Amino acid sequence: MLSLSIAARFLRKSPAQSVLIAAGIAIGIGVQVFLGSLITSLQTSLVDQTIGNSPQLIVQAAAAGVPLDYTSGLQLAMKNESQITTSVPTRSFSAIFKKGAESAPLQLIGGQLAQLDTIYDISGRLTSGTAQLGAQQVMVGKDFADTYGLKAGDSASFVLPDGKPAALTVSGVFDFGSAAANSTTAFVDGGYAAGVLGLGADQYTAIDAQVSNVFDSEAVAESLRAQPALSGLKVTEWQAQNADLLSALQSQSSSSYMIQFFVLVAVALGIASTLAISAVQKTRQIGILKAMGMKDRQSGRIFLWQAVILGVSGAAMGVVAGLALIALFTFLGRNSTSLFPITPQIGFVVISFVVGVLVAVASSLIPSRRTSKLDPIEVIQGG
Repeated sequence: MLSLSIAARFLRKSPAQSVLIAAGIAIGIGVQVFLGSLITSLQTSLVDQTIGNSPQLIVQAAAAGVPLDYTSGLQLAMKNESQITTSVPTRSFSAIFKKGAESAPLQLIGGQLAQLDTIYDISGRLTSGTAQLGAQQVMVGKDFADTYGLKAGDSASFVLPDGKPAALTVSGVFDFGSAAANSTTAFVDGGYAAGVLGLGADQYTAIDAQVSNVFDSEAVAESLRAQPALSGLKVTEWQAQNADLLSALQSQSSSSYMIQFFVLVAVALGIASTLAISAVQKTRQIGILKAMGMKDRQSGRIFLWQAVILGVSGAAMGVVAGLALIALFTFLGRNSTSLFPITPQIGFVVISFVVGVLVAVASSLIPSRRTSKLDPIEVIQGG
């Protein structure tokens, strides 16, 4: 193809200029790949730390303090909601921990350990003791255990909601990675909680659930509210309860998009200006080629092909550079608690590559049009 071969020849004639353009594209795409993956991974890390191991949807009775009947219709409605990954019936109550003159409120969540693990991953976050919830056992958070000198096997005294004392054995200590959760939450057997609250076998205080896409929780909640089996029940979801966190995540995304946009604009301007200068430099050669019979479209395609070659090579180098930055960041943070691993988003990487090539091609339109309109006689006469 004549236009392609001439474009390649022009690029080889100015190697320094070609390398600079490709490097500019590579830097822009590399920053885009790294920044996009960084923001996405940061959001994933924040969501996982804040709500990843907690209910994202909660179904309760409309009136406070009224138990919830976990009927077969309610179970089926929860099961048929495709985005709900797990639903766990729980019985929760508040108790006062007592140790000498010290006391502290604690929220005790009762349920079957295997089911609770599907949301809270208590067994996977155990720091000491054994993951088990017997009839007179309790699992407490690390910060709570450290504050009151508790360890696995110790007896912990509580004052229950009805004012009666209770002694529970600490079976294990977990770490949710949050001081608030570790200080205020504990877990007990579901049957024990039912006895404390005076609930029947199919009565609970709430149904805790998680969804496959946490940002779809509002839509899932609306779908559940429309189910006849949930008529008269209250459905709450995490986005309504965490407006500040949601706003922060949205602000992160917006800032990321703005930075990426301006990076691409800078890359486009750099390519366009460089190709425009190249078009001026090659005016005489283009004029001679057109005098020899080259058509206007063919002459215009020369710089289009240059942009394609530079765009593909630069975007490819940018993707490699971006992935290398991600690997370096992850390697440096492998033993750090302040850093987090970045997971490359394959779809985003592909989009970044395509965008890089398209930006390069779009940047060549002006010099391509200018070249295609050259009058070969005027160019040759003008010297």
